[in-house]
Amino acid sequence: MSARPSTAVVTITAGRDGHLLRQRQALSAEEVDLHVVVGMTGAPALRDIPKSPPVTPVLVTADDRGLPLAAARNAGARVALEHGVELLVFLDVDCVPGPGSLARYRAAARRVPPATLLCGPVAYLPPPPPGGYPAASELARLAEPHPGRPAPPPGEITLEDNRFELFWSLSFATTRDDWHRFGGFCEEFAGYGAEDTDFALRAAARGARLAWIGGAIAYHQYHPPSRHESRHIRELVANARLFHRHHGFWPMSDWLTELDEAGAVRFDPTTDTLHLLSGSGHSTSKQGIT
Repeated sequence: MSARPSTAVVTITAGRDGHLLRQRQALSAEEVDLHVVVGMTGAPALRDIPKSPPVTPVLVTADDRGLPLAAARNAGARVALEHGVELLVFLDVDCVPGPGSLARYRAAARRVPPATLLCGPVAYLPPPPPGGYPAASELARLAEPHPGRPAPPPGEITLEDNRFELFWSLSFATTRDDWHRFGGFCEEFAGYGAEDTDFALRAAARGARLAWIGGAIAYHQYHPPSRHESRHIRELVANARLFHRHHGFWPMSDWLTELDEAGAVRFDPTTDTLHLLSGSGHSTSKQGIT
């Protein structure tokens, strides 16, 4: 890999143009060779932003299973690699990179061994104050890194070979060679949930390890949680059952338990039972959703 690996940011979006604008403003202060923006519900709004990286828009088509999150990330990576980049950085549209985050990812890519998923800390922002969020350089005072995931000090890297369930696709990086080694996201998944854990586990089966990259922070812009919406509940159940068929255990158990307690699903991991209840947008059946 070159001393400064050419870098593409891949962002998937569906109607969050305000979030995308703030992300692109933050990227204008970073060294990025290409920004691939993948629209899943039509073309995103791409205002001209001085010094922002060149943007290549891509469109993918959603179907009745839900937003094609896995297929959109694959499509964005494919276009970025066609431009010859060496490092892919995936940032969901609601993530604002902190100052120097892309440089931290690049430096880590040169230091870690092959077959490594690079994972930066994520900090969840509160609702924006009147007038909106401050500049990216000021976001650290509003949110700390999520306590459930490692967050080494800036410049430090923590390697590990387990806990792949902690992998989040909203902010991660991988080299060109490792992307091909891991095989991308499984496009059987569509809609909300589990596609990122599936990706991490399949990467692990191909020899991957995790690297937690200190200082490569992403600030997650606030939006109300949507997993209790009926369409997302259907997607969660479908993806959880698909994941169970692939890996033999249930993902997102906290969310599924929460939905069980809310009366939206019946979830009993001791009997491998998961299905929607009436009123959740689908009939109840022992087969659930396939």
